[in-house]
Amino acid sequence: MQAKTESRLRRAKRTRMKIREHEVVRLCIHRTPRHMYAQITSSDGAKILASASTLDKALSKKLKVTGNVEAAKEVGKLIAERARKAGVQKIAFDRSGFNYHGRVKALADAAREGGLEF
Repeated sequence: MQAKTESRLRRAKRTRMKIREHEVVRLCIHRTPRHMYAQITSSDGAKILASASTLDKALSKKLKVTGNVEAAKEVGKLIAERARKAGVQKIAFDRSGFNYHGRVKALADAAREGGLEF
């Protein structure tokens, strides 16, 4: 039986290979029990075009707790805003093997509301 982390990384690898085939810019997220991280990378994965996390100074002052759904929504809004400034509108969502619910879903929905298409 595989460990939980190994299973997640296997799912993430499969998703990333599919995204790489389509050659689109991707929104890659990572979650820990305490924080949420998001970054937009170029289609080949060589450059980071925009990034946001609960550790950003803009958000850390606003947020009381950084490991909940509200914090994930704020990260989603911030990454959408920074992506638009970088000239990115259409992306592929890379959830890094995490299940699409809770904080991951909240971040994705907030990014969509912020103007990103995926």
